[in-house]
Amino acid sequence: MIITVTLNPALDLTYTVGELVRHGTHRVETMAERPGGKGLNVAAVLHLLGEPVVATGLLGGVTGTRIRGLLGEAGISAEFTPIAGETRRTVAVVDATDATGFWEPGPQVSGPEWAAFADRFRALIAPGDVVTLSGSLPPGIPEDGYAHLIRIAAEAGAATVLDTSGPALRHGLAAGPDLAKPNTAELADLAPGDTRGARAVVVSHGPGGLHAQTPDGAWQATPPQQLTGNPTGAGDACVAALARGLRDRTPWPQLLADAVALSAAAVVAPVAGTADLDTYARLRPAVTVRRA
Repeated sequence: MIITVTLNPALDLTYTVGELVRHGTHRVETMAERPGGKGLNVAAVLHLLGEPVVATGLLGGVTGTRIRGLLGEAGISAEFTPIAGETRRTVAVVDATDATGFWEPGPQVSGPEWAAFADRFRALIAPGDVVTLSGSLPPGIPEDGYAHLIRIAAEAGAATVLDTSGPALRHGLAAGPDLAKPNTAELADLAPGDTRGARAVVVSHGPGGLHAQTPDGAWQATPPQQLTGNPTGAGDACVAALARGLRDRTPWPQLLADAVALSAAAVVAPVAGTADLDTYARLRPAVTVRRA
């Protein structure tokens, strides 16, 4: 089983307008809503691929109830811990030229709520599971929150994939995840040697592909072509592929080729949390993987 953790989820709202005018009044042409947050994007991609997945994390208020409902409508299994605070929303206003985003802050999480989630997480995982830990931490959760969950997973015999940034990434790496997936900017923020705690590190270079430092050596995986589109969910699709590969013990060259192809297929999809499966099937055998 793959379990995705999203501690700071959001209800993603997308408004489409003819033209975004600063300080103007706009008539919205279309509006879409979907469960958001990096971990929920990972869960949605895995579900699209037909993989068994359970989404867990923290949800609160009317917004949290709406996210639960949308996950149920999509058929994604959810095991979230309730909190008193209101789950955040993110708003993207899209016109013919670009998109403008407005991200609400996450809700305050109390000590007892965090402890309740940790207990639920401990009961949820089992030997052989793979756990993805994605995204930011909401206020109230300590900077070593992911590190705590990594240690719980290790005690249970589950593997972990860490995809976060800043202090949460630094503390998480020190706890020894099985795989960390920073991008180049997140890696640059770390001190030399910070990544040594992770069993493997896969660095995403956007359209340039992936560089991996693994127990079997260093690898470079490059897509056969660069695709244009929406790169927002590409990293989450990459995490989905990496988690599946860890679960199946896929050899690194094949695992990385799969991750590159699925990431590229997410770029040409209209929203985060999905991928174009025809593009994925076409690119998968054409990805170049070589020793670095």
